[in-house]
Amino acid sequence: MSHEGIRYVRKDEEARENEANRPLPRIAVTPQKVRVLLTEGKGVEIDWVDGHRSAWSFAWLRDACPCATCVEERKADGRKPGQPKAKLAAVLPMYTAPAKPATAHAVGRYALQFNWLDGHSGGIYSWDYLRRSCQCPECTFVATETEGMPN
Repeated sequence: MSHEGIRYVRKDEEARENEANRPLPRIAVTPQKVRVLLTEGKGVEIDWVDGHRSAWSFAWLRDACPCATCVEERKADGRKPGQPKAKLAAVLPMYTAPAKPATAHAVGRYALQFNWLDGHSGGIYSWDYLRRSCQCPECTFVATETEGMPN
C-alpha cells in the first residue's frame, strides 16, 4: 500500500500552520500609503490603514520573491523568504550589484510587482504577503517567539 502524499503533523505544528494561513483582517492588509524608493535605491515603505508601518529593503524583497521558481529554490536550499543565497567560498570574492528594480508597478488593488535589474520579474508581492513579512522589530519579535515555542 502506498503512503505517498500522506504527511504526519504534530498538533503544535498544525496550530502554527493554521495560524499562518488564517486570513488577516482587511484593515491590516489595506495600505494607506505606499512608497517605492526607486531613486534612493532603498526599498518599499507602507503605512497600513490600521496604523502599522512596514519597510523592506530591495535586497530583502528580491530574496523573498514569491514567484513559484524562487519559492521552490528557497525550499530546496532550506532558506526562509528574505534570506540570501549562501555565498560560495572563493579566493577572490566577486562583486555582485545590490538588488534593485528597474521599475515597479501596482497589480490591480492587491499587490506590487517589480522588474528587477537582474532580469527577474515573476513575483507578485500581495499586500497580504508583505504584511505577513513585515520586518519591523515588533513583527519579527512576534514571528521569532512563535517559531521558538516549545514542542
